[in-house]
Amino acid sequence: MTSSTLRLAVAAAGLTLAATTGSLVGVAAAQADPTPPAPDTIVKVTGDAQTGFGIKYYDGSSDFPPRLREALDDCADYPARIGQARCRTKVKTWYRDLADTKQALKWARSAA
Repeated sequence: MTSSTLRLAVAAAGLTLAATTGSLVGVAAAQADPTPPAPDTIVKVTGDAQTGFGIKYYDGSSDFPPRLREALDDCADYPARIGQARCRTKVKTWYRDLADTKQALKWARSAA
């Protein structure tokens, strides 16, 4: 879950940067650039937290994290309450960011 979280954070940061600084000139320059994106660039997010997300990357690989309820249930495996609370916060943040990334990708495709 750590590498997926890192991929998501990097992709979300890139989408945020593109959204805030990517005027039409920036979008046109990105489309004209012949350099392909990094293999771990998120290209599609399907589903939702309740039924499960599907994450597709530029290199064709995919991740299917557990549904939100399953991920939160796994937090009970931590022996200390503080560990359980940290786990729940991390899971909720991760799934919130997946939903935001899905929305950003949909917006980026409609703007192109």
